[in-house]
Amino acid sequence: MDNGLTLRNVTIAKDAKPLLAVDYHINPGEVLTVMGPSGVGKSTLLSYITGTLAPDFTAQGQVILNGRDISASPSHIRRVGILFQDDLLFPHLSVGANLAFGLLPGGSQTARNEKIAQALDEVDLAGFAERDPATLSGGQKARVALMRMLLSEPEALLLDEPFSRLDAALRAQIRDMVFARAKARALPVLMVTHDAEDATAAGGGILTLR
Repeated sequence: MDNGLTLRNVTIAKDAKPLLAVDYHINPGEVLTVMGPSGVGKSTLLSYITGTLAPDFTAQGQVILNGRDISASPSHIRRVGILFQDDLLFPHLSVGANLAFGLLPGGSQTARNEKIAQALDEVDLAGFAERDPATLSGGQKARVALMRMLLSEPEALLLDEPFSRLDAALRAQIRDMVFARAKARALPVLMVTHDAEDATAAGGGILTLR
C-alpha cells in the first residue's frame, strides 16, 4: 500500500441527501486543496477524516493513512493533525505548557522540555516557553499552534482555513512555514480554503466541491 493519505470512494450524505463524493490519494509531502462555496461539505470531509463526523451525517468509503485503514478508528489514535482558523491555545497555560499538551506520553521531564525548546527554536520563538499566550501576536500564536500539533507526531495534516484571519503579508509567511514543515516531515496535507492564493502556494492538486 502506498504511503500517504487515501480517500477511497468516500461519500457523505446528510438526511439521506448526497453531499459529496471524493476519491483521491495524497502523497507524502503533497498538498491537496479542497475548494468550494460555504455549505458544500468541506469541513464535513475533514470531520470524517478525523473521526468526528456529526451523527446527522452518514458516510461510506475508506480513509487509509500510510497503509492503515483508519475509517473506524477512534479519533485519538488516527494520528491526524488539524489546524483551524483559531489557534485554540489554552489561555490558562503558558506557551511551553501549551506545547507540552501536544507531546506524546512518556519520556523524562528533561527530554520533554528539550523537545519544547527545540520546537520553539524551529519557529524563531526561542525563550518563549514561559510567556502568556495573550501576550503573543497573531503570527506568534499561529506558530505555537503549528508546533503543538506537530509535537503530537501526526502522520497527516488537515488545514481548515488556518490562514484566513491573518493579514496578507503574515498569511504568506505562516502558510509557507506550514507547508515547509509538512514537507520536511513528509506529511500528506489536505487544505480547505476559499483563497486562490493558498491553492497556488500549495502547488498540489485542487479538488472543487460543488
